[in-house]
Amino acid sequence: MDTATARSRLESMLGDLDRSIAILRGEHPGRENCPADAATGLTDSDRVEAALESLESHRAAVVAALERVASGTYGRCVGCGRPIPEGRLEARPDATRCIACAS
Repeated sequence: MDTATARSRLESMLGDLDRSIAILRGEHPGRENCPADAATGLTDSDRVEAALESLESHRAAVVAALERVASGTYGRCVGCGRPIPEGRLEARPDATRCIACAS
């Protein structure tokens, strides 16, 4: 994948992730303190927190991939330095490792 295409896809992913994070934070800014809703609120809060952690982790991976694009190292495995297969980058533009190193 050429770097212009990679940059475009990664920037689009970053925008989508930022919107999703903002929505989750806006819909659920904090835990409820109502004892009557404690069981339900805790479950909802835990689910939202887990989703936020996942989205923020994915966002960090996308930002790191954009940094690799800028530095000219995008598409190279951080483990062995060999090229990451095109198909893997198509499926996961933020991939950091080739299939062998990821295994």
